[in-house]
Amino acid sequence: MNDYEFYQSPYSWRYASPEMRTIWSEVRKRRLWRRIWVALAEVQSEFGLVRDDQAADLRAHMDDVDVERALVIEAQIQHDLMAEVKTFAEQCPRGGGIIHLGATSVDVQDNAVALQLRDALDLILAGCRTLLGILSPMIRDHAATPVMAYTHLQPAEPTTLGYRLAQYAQDLLADWENLRRLRKELRGKGFKGAVGASASYAELLEAENLERFEALLSQKLDLSFYPVTTQTYPRKQEYEIVSALAGLGASLHKFAFDLRILQSPAIGELAEPFGREQVGSSAMPFKRNPIRSEKIDSLARMLAQFPRLAWDNAAHSLLERTLDDSANRRAMLPESFLIADELLRIAIDLLKGLRIDQRAISRNLTLYGPFAATEKLLMALGKAGADRQEMHERLRMHTLAAWGAIRNGGPNPLVDRIATDDVFLGYLSAEQLRSSMDASAYVGDAPRRARRFAQLILDGTCDLT
Repeated sequence: MNDYEFYQSPYSWRYASPEMRTIWSEVRKRRLWRRIWVALAEVQSEFGLVRDDQAADLRAHMDDVDVERALVIEAQIQHDLMAEVKTFAEQCPRGGGIIHLGATSVDVQDNAVALQLRDALDLILAGCRTLLGILSPMIRDHAATPVMAYTHLQPAEPTTLGYRLAQYAQDLLADWENLRRLRKELRGKGFKGAVGASASYAELLEAENLERFEALLSQKLDLSFYPVTTQTYPRKQEYEIVSALAGLGASLHKFAFDLRILQSPAIGELAEPFGREQVGSSAMPFKRNPIRSEKIDSLARMLAQFPRLAWDNAAHSLLERTLDDSANRRAMLPESFLIADELLRIAIDLLKGLRIDQRAISRNLTLYGPFAATEKLLMALGKAGADRQEMHERLRMHTLAAWGAIRNGGPNPLVDRIATDDVFLGYLSAEQLRSSMDASAYVGDAPRRARRFAQLILDGTCDLT
């Protein structure tokens, strides 16, 4: 239950899925610590260091996390992990005395974080798959839907809606592949003691048993370990993961930013869903603000800052370790994933309800498409024997006049001006001139490329597993 008399993180109740919040919860973290202590005791029992009944006692109480009791102890001893050791030991009359035997705190903490990272990456990868699964049929269905394209935020030439959507999907697919690679390569610290040299475990087990000891723990936790560590695993792993999440944020930020532009009334071709009872503005009842897209851009902007912090943690980890990364990692790692999770949730919801206004698409093509068609017409006039430079200058004068008419609020007169120009009529008929000025089919091979990319995803050749 949230206590609203005190500050509450928005990630605790406003952003991210319950599943992602659970992964990074205090209870889940402590259960993972206990799971690791149980695994350590069970493997140590195979070497005769721990009795079977002691290991069984720990396993029986592995899920009996008591955060309140642990916090009371922590207030006295000022060490969160040792407070959990003492809390766990109080619950285990037979096995309590052997918890954490030979280990240093980070043997438990870093392996637990690695398990959290793995579960969190699985959720993010699932969200990416869902998003790509929504995008791919949209790309296919609109592969040949012509829309006006813009460069420098100015009307350029036509493209297709499917081809534009394919650009976003291509970026997201690259993010998914990068995150999947990092998920496969994820490793924990293993059990190597205070400076990574395994001296305490060698004292308990003899050096010749260390390789088998760690291999058994790796198997029991289903987690690969780094072959070489200091007191911690390399913080570069977290830098790479957080950077990949920020990369996903960049892809979603671009999509959302473009949508905000396309949703503006001046263009109006796409719009995010707007609920029947949704309020757009407290002051202006008519407003339909793109709050989902703006939320994506806001959160993605924050996510973009975390790789810098992760870089500092990796680069400033002096000698065998310092503790100056500990406090910020408590926020950086969970919040990076909570933000990424929320970004995907919003994007999925947005795309499922995306509104496509065909009338606005046609209006913009009618208004701006003729300018793009002048290139096509110039080629046709040249093939008919006209002087290219002379035709270019004449077309330029017509387009300037047409722009002036549009700025004054009128329709685009360019097609009519060109179809009645006596110089042009000396080379092409009025029908040919008007046909050449139809820009709706002036989209090159965008439809084919869009369909091919959509099919690539739909066929599963991208190995979306």
